[in-house]
Amino acid sequence: MSTQTSQPAWRVLLGYVRPFRSALVLGGVLSLATAATGLALPLVVRELIEGFGSGAEISGLLLVMTLLVLTNAAIGAFGSFLLERTAESVVLVARRQLVSRLLWLRIPALDETEPGDLMSRVSADTTLLREVSSQSLVSAVTSSLTLVATVTMMALLDPVLLLVTLAALGLAQVVLGVVVPRISRAAKVAQESVGTMSAALERALGNLRTVKASTAEARERDRLHDAALEAWRGGVQAAKWQAVAGNTAGLAIQLSFIVVLGLGGARVVSGAIDVATLVAFLLYLYYLMPPMRELAHVATQYQVGAAAVARIQEVESLPAEPHESAATAAVDATPAAVAFEQVHFRYSADLPEVHHGVTFAIPPGGMTAFVGPSGAGKTTVFSLIERFYEPESGRILVDGTDVHNWSLAGLRAAIGYVEQDAPVLSGTLRDNLLFAAPHAEADLDQVLAVTRLEAVISRLPDDLDTVVGHRGVKLSGGERQRVAIARALLRRPRLLLLDEVTSQLDAVNEAALRETIAEAARTTTVLVVAHRLSTVTMADRIVVMDTGQVRAVGTHTELVAADPLYAELATTQLLANTDNGGIAASESSTP
Repeated sequence: MSTQTSQPAWRVLLGYVRPFRSALVLGGVLSLATAATGLALPLVVRELIEGFGSGAEISGLLLVMTLLVLTNAAIGAFGSFLLERTAESVVLVARRQLVSRLLWLRIPALDETEPGDLMSRVSADTTLLREVSSQSLVSAVTSSLTLVATVTMMALLDPVLLLVTLAALGLAQVVLGVVVPRISRAAKVAQESVGTMSAALERALGNLRTVKASTAEARERDRLHDAALEAWRGGVQAAKWQAVAGNTAGLAIQLSFIVVLGLGGARVVSGAIDVATLVAFLLYLYYLMPPMRELAHVATQYQVGAAAVARIQEVESLPAEPHESAATAAVDATPAAVAFEQVHFRYSADLPEVHHGVTFAIPPGGMTAFVGPSGAGKTTVFSLIERFYEPESGRILVDGTDVHNWSLAGLRAAIGYVEQDAPVLSGTLRDNLLFAAPHAEADLDQVLAVTRLEAVISRLPDDLDTVVGHRGVKLSGGERQRVAIARALLRRPRLLLLDEVTSQLDAVNEAALRETIAEAARTTTVLVVAHRLSTVTMADRIVVMDTGQVRAVGTHTELVAADPLYAELATTQLLANTDNGGIAASESSTP
């Protein structure tokens, strides 16, 4: 995935916090108030010391000091909560934007990425925005102002001691200038390593049955351990430089404290300043440490946040489909016509063409079967109709209109699509059935009867509300196919695309499904990719594809006589994938 970003990280971060600027301003004011009460304390201490020396009444000063301490704690706590709440809100906004982008990604963009890495960007990378987008932003302002105010007070007390302090702080800034860029590089490596680890874990868990069946647990464990080790190395490297940066400011303050204590003591002895002034100066030096540490922390957090922003922007830059609502599409119950005109297509620039000028025309209604050897481009026809991919050249027409001139949501709303592996989502059986048509519950009973799912539901512990597990593992392969078909039929599509829908059905359920398809073909246009002869022979027309081209179109009888490839498929591949009995037996003598 490209590492280029369209905007500087600071501009993106400001965009995230802009909706919460009122809360940030209030948090900043409270932080300044906290700093102000802290800066007043050394002055009160100086008055106390002078009062001790002169024997003056000090009870009022002690009360003022107590009130300052309590006020400082109360304002600090509320301001901190406000900033933390704002930070969580920023993360929420970033995650929502990123999730929305991911769900509307174009399929080719998704083909080029690892799902696990994308998930890490939604979870881990957005979390890294938490501090830098609000707390660090306010801290950068308030700590700078506090630093300036503290240095001003120190200058008023003793300019000579201030010069010594500034010399030590200047040395710290030189060190930070060297360290901070290293933090940025290490943080990006660490975050990319976490993404790699997430991708490896998703790969293993998403195919755990295959892993176990291949006795590959140890190899996958080693792969995951290696990925985790790389993430650890990146994290340790980033932590090392963060520790150096975080302690550099503190070290500078401590060295300043030692020097000021020695030089200040000499100045007290010489009479240049009094003891109260020295104590007040040392307290201000102590108060100088938090803003210095905070500014160093802000610098390191910004580098981490900038690396996170870069990874988030990589996702934002991926091509996405327009956000459209299918509810705005006109409802039309008539079957749809489909045509391909000299369509050329390849899945990516480095792969050969899958379609070499595919051309065919399918009238509205009825059933059309697509047959041909593996790799002929049959399933790709469906992906192009759905506009999961775009052809390099040629036109794809639905009802005589180029699919590019259709509303994308309107086009897909008119199509029911059952994929080859018939995916079932985590959740209840009801959720899966109504996934494509949430408001079609009134039609459930009819569709369940048509797809012969009633017997399946009757044996489930919670009927339609039974949780089917990850990818529908609690259902058999044939049951998952019937669920996917029922889901498509509930949509009442004008065009029904069925990709190998009978591959996991037994003879009884296949016969029932053929009846379902035949019934659907009365009111909609049905396109089927099939290998079973019993499914193919019931089609009104058959499109024979080979090496990315249409070589023949006709009925079963016409094609057996006219097309050698189809005749061969009818006696070999089609028959080999057909259950014994029924239509298959009656066709077994076909030449």
